[in-house]
Amino acid sequence: MSGPKTRVRGLIWVLAGVVSGALFAGTGCQVEVGGQMLPSPYYLKDDVQYFSPGTEFKLSREAAALKEAQAQQEQAR
Repeated sequence: MSGPKTRVRGLIWVLAGVVSGALFAGTGCQVEVGGQMLPSPYYLKDDVQYFSPGTEFKLSREAAALKEAQAQQEQAR
């Protein structure tokens, strides 16, 4: 059975391999690690995001509001 059917079947497999390879290469592999998406196909062209360090205590406004509320309660006594 080495006729035209075998040749067509082989071409279909080759075409399927080329298409799947192109899809894989075009989409890339992405993994999320520590809030970062690594690597994308464009990771070398992406801009760098920098978040400047803030205060160590994240709840400074809430702490100030609690102190103010506590001071008002002590004043009311």
